[in-house]
Amino acid sequence: MVGFKATDVPPTATVKFLGAGTAACIADLITFPLDTAKVRLQIQGESQGSFRSAAGAQYRGVLGTILTMVRTEGPRSLYSGLVAGLQRQMSFASVRIGLYDSVKQFYTKGSEHASLGSRLLAGSTTGALAVAVAQPTDVVKVRFQAQARAEGGRRYQSTVDAYKTIAREEGFQGLWKDDLPCHFLSAFGAGFCTTVIASPVDVVKTRYMNSALGQYSSAGHCALTMLRKEGPQAFYKGFMPSFLRLGSWNVVMFVTYEQLKRALMAACTSREAPF
Repeated sequence: MVGFKATDVPPTATVKFLGAGTAACIADLITFPLDTAKVRLQIQGESQGSFRSAAGAQYRGVLGTILTMVRTEGPRSLYSGLVAGLQRQMSFASVRIGLYDSVKQFYTKGSEHASLGSRLLAGSTTGALAVAVAQPTDVVKVRFQAQARAEGGRRYQSTVDAYKTIAREEGFQGLWKDDLPCHFLSAFGAGFCTTVIASPVDVVKTRYMNSALGQYSSAGHCALTMLRKEGPQAFYKGFMPSFLRLGSWNVVMFVTYEQLKRALMAACTSREAPF
């Protein structure tokens, strides 16, 4: 395989932390248009209580959504919310993946043999920490992806403005607008089965994050409203771009993560080696 060779020295926590965040950002750069298409499809058909959702355009399928956005809003619309998306990946992946081994060692008290319970506990801990840290960035990312560039008077003029506006108008709880179970349900596994299981939760999460203050009393209320007004099929809007992004994101992220770990360790080793 082309790339950096593995070293005999295990990667440090800092290398894992930086490597995971950087690799996740690279994966997000490549797959972000699919994520934006997923959000547009998920909010399509929702009542006009949400913040400037792109309800004027009608989207059909992954390619149709991307082409419609490029034609009506320009190519840059596919990367609307990218800054918040990269902030999310740098904070979420760094904690969730980069700190996993360190937290696992903490629970096993340094033992090399970790039980299933210790692994689950470490995964739950880093997952909860990652959600707590990255949640505001996810809310801002979804808000940017949902608003159409073609519409006049964009609600948010910049990423910083979005954080300030949401905190001012909705309170700081507006930046942590989600139900924790949504993240845990959508975080298990990867691939087609995961998309089938997690898609309803992901659609509700997107709608709830993008909703205006008072539109939904909770994520459960959001789900019931969708079911009543749009039917069960609404829970699988954006399924295909979600599935395509999940697979491609995981491939790019973990291949890049492995190479970055090796590169960082090689750099550290060469710097510490005597002349």
